[in-house]
Amino acid sequence: MAELSLTARLNPSAADARRGVVRLHPETLTALGLREWDGIALIGGRRTAAVVAKAPADSPPGVALLDDVTLSNVGLRENAAVTVAPVTVFGARQISLSGSAHAMASIAATTLRQALLGKVVTVGDTVSLLPRDLGPDISSAAATQALSRAFGIAWTTELLTVTAIDPMPGPVSVQPNSAVGWGAGAAAIQHTVERDGHQPSDSELGQFSSPDQPGSAAVQVSSGSAPIQLEDLAGVQSQAAKLAEWLSLALDEPELLKTLGAPAHLGVVITGPAGVGKATFAKAVAAPRRIVELDGPSVGATESGNRLRAVAEAVADVATGQGGVLLITDIDALLPAEAEPVATLVLDQLRAAVRAPCVALLATTAHPTQVDARLRAPDLCDRELALPLPTAAIRRALLEQLLRKVPAGKLDLEVIAARTPGFVVADLTALSREAAVRAAGRASREHTEPELVQDDLIGALAVIRPLSRSGTEELAIGSLDLDDVGDMVETKQALTESVLWPLRHPDSFARLGIEPPRGVLLYGPPGCGKTFLVRALAGTGQLSVHAVKGAELMDKWVGSSERAVRELFQRARDSAPSLIFLDEVDALAPRRGQSSDSGVADRVVAALLTELDGVEPLRDVVVVGATNRPELIDPALLRPGRLDRLVFVPPPDGPARLEILRTAGRSVPLAADVDLAALATDLDGYSAADCAALLREAALSALRRDMAAADVTAQDVATARASVRPSLDPAQVESLRRYAESRA
Repeated sequence: MAELSLTARLNPSAADARRGVVRLHPETLTALGLREWDGIALIGGRRTAAVVAKAPADSPPGVALLDDVTLSNVGLRENAAVTVAPVTVFGARQISLSGSAHAMASIAATTLRQALLGKVVTVGDTVSLLPRDLGPDISSAAATQALSRAFGIAWTTELLTVTAIDPMPGPVSVQPNSAVGWGAGAAAIQHTVERDGHQPSDSELGQFSSPDQPGSAAVQVSSGSAPIQLEDLAGVQSQAAKLAEWLSLALDEPELLKTLGAPAHLGVVITGPAGVGKATFAKAVAAPRRIVELDGPSVGATESGNRLRAVAEAVADVATGQGGVLLITDIDALLPAEAEPVATLVLDQLRAAVRAPCVALLATTAHPTQVDARLRAPDLCDRELALPLPTAAIRRALLEQLLRKVPAGKLDLEVIAARTPGFVVADLTALSREAAVRAAGRASREHTEPELVQDDLIGALAVIRPLSRSGTEELAIGSLDLDDVGDMVETKQALTESVLWPLRHPDSFARLGIEPPRGVLLYGPPGCGKTFLVRALAGTGQLSVHAVKGAELMDKWVGSSERAVRELFQRARDSAPSLIFLDEVDALAPRRGQSSDSGVADRVVAALLTELDGVEPLRDVVVVGATNRPELIDPALLRPGRLDRLVFVPPPDGPARLEILRTAGRSVPLAADVDLAALATDLDGYSAADCAALLREAALSALRRDMAAADVTAQDVATARASVRPSLDPAQVESLRRYAESRA
């Protein structure tokens, strides 16, 4: 079978984004004996398959254009070598997928099949809900309408994982008669194939069913076993001890409470970021008691009558038997804050469960503010336990647990833990799985025993994003750190003291009674490296960065802007240690009372002030603003307790320009006649961006001179200076210097 080694490039076309289509030059298609819309095998870090189509006529023959999801599936980065070959694709009889809890509860199997129609997949692939809608006989109208009705706009960013296919090992294409289901998927597949007139065999259904998978049933009963031992709960031992004590008093020794005149009922709301392991925590602590589990999203997605019936059955199961624990996961989906008429009846059923002897109610939620307030009534859930985000030490302990039975070489898990801020248990599990896929692919190619190595985990970090940052924009940090920033010694020291020290040495600050700064304002002329400094700062501290540019939080609808600010800070708290970067903060927080936008800017400023210096503490989160017009920012934002550390980023002087040119010139082969010291002295008025642009233009000038040029000469630099002019405005620079002196 013919196969070719090509260069994988990211497809820039928005029409192809995340649709599982690989585009090749027509000559490459001919060389492989393929027609457009055939299946094609892709071999890189792992083996996968996709649909092939013609690339634009001006594309190089040696390039394969892949979307970002397909690049991830094949385990490669852009510009890496990928092997392509023809492959036989069978029509899928059955496909099982997993996704977010919301997607699995909201999207029907029929809609799921319509969205995936025509896509080619293998087990372990990531696939989007964006219909292929390219090629013959592919219509996406029905799928997009159904997805919008069931899931809202979020369906466009949802990513699913293929967990099983039939026939194995694949690849397979999704056909109109394919049975498509969620997670374990047996019930969904059974329903789909029965509607289509095909009855699956028991062996076919057995491949897709597992009682341990979410979504296989709304109500599950377990007794005597737990998914994890109590002593293995890393980082939440104090919460576990507290919940164990409550359960013991309410279920094992209720007479002690009654003697003291206190009711023996117990209702607890367990909160924490999504994926932190709230349900696992509850099951581990409640074991070996009888546990009746109710899946909130599955029940909440049904119509009112079925919802009430499912709750009543679960309550009756736990109250009329030997007692035990009623566990409701993601209760915000069952009892949302916008109360529905049926919510009152559901709450009555839960009260009946709590009043029953030897019954405890445990409810989990990642969104405590989105739960019906009546749930926290004294006769229901009058207690709350919060599970924190794992610290670096806890992440290392969790990785050790996840990998303790895995054949592995020498792993430095401390490095991985330091590079995973904001990761919860679910994210670390996904990271371990992605590393295992890479190790398995290597073992398959090299015919060796499977072994996990450090590079597998490092490579997985480039693919896996934590739940707390899914769907949000972040700065591209890469391997940058503060050592890559030329000169700026005082500026880098000020940022290190204000941002890195409080996060790295909180005990030292507490010992000396120092309240760490809440925020830092970087101000200086345009192009002097404010954004670059923030990227380097985040890379040095291994921080997750949440970036907001200009006035993008502004919304004309009342309350929308304030909600966007609250959600931004909540995402930062959920991914701590983190950094919120407010670029062009003068547009986001101008002086109040001077705008003509119906008060939107004033409300945004008020929301920012509340988040920075409000009742809820801002722990392990630092806010950094950047501007070249500091005098336009509302003064209240610059007082102590908010953006209380102002750092001037001055235009580079001669020595600073020399450091910038040396840093920017590391990847540029400069000839011996290029005197950077003399050049730096002669670039008065050039910003850091201008200096970098000058060397870039000089390299382009060398290519214009000779496409085979091996270095950049002084003549090339002189030619570049004719087109790259200084961008600094002397009047603005002087104004900023005076502002800095007034704040000194």
